[in-house]
Amino acid sequence: MRRTGDVLRVRVRDDGRGGAREQASGGTGRAGGTGLAGVRHRVEALDGTMTLGSPAGGPTVVEVELPCAW
Repeated sequence: MRRTGDVLRVRVRDDGRGGAREQASGGTGRAGGTGLAGVRHRVEALDGTMTLGSPAGGPTVVEVELPCAW
């Protein structure tokens, strides 16, 4: 996690097998979102962005950028 100017950046990386998805194929998720889809929903509600990289074999990396004014 680091703050640069007025942006807070959070990066989470694991050493798992990869293949993470925001939502199961054909699923609609629950109201309000769950899992990674829920994280994206909440980040975007704060005018932020989320990127997900999770190639087969790993690693999975989730990066979030949020506006920060404190």
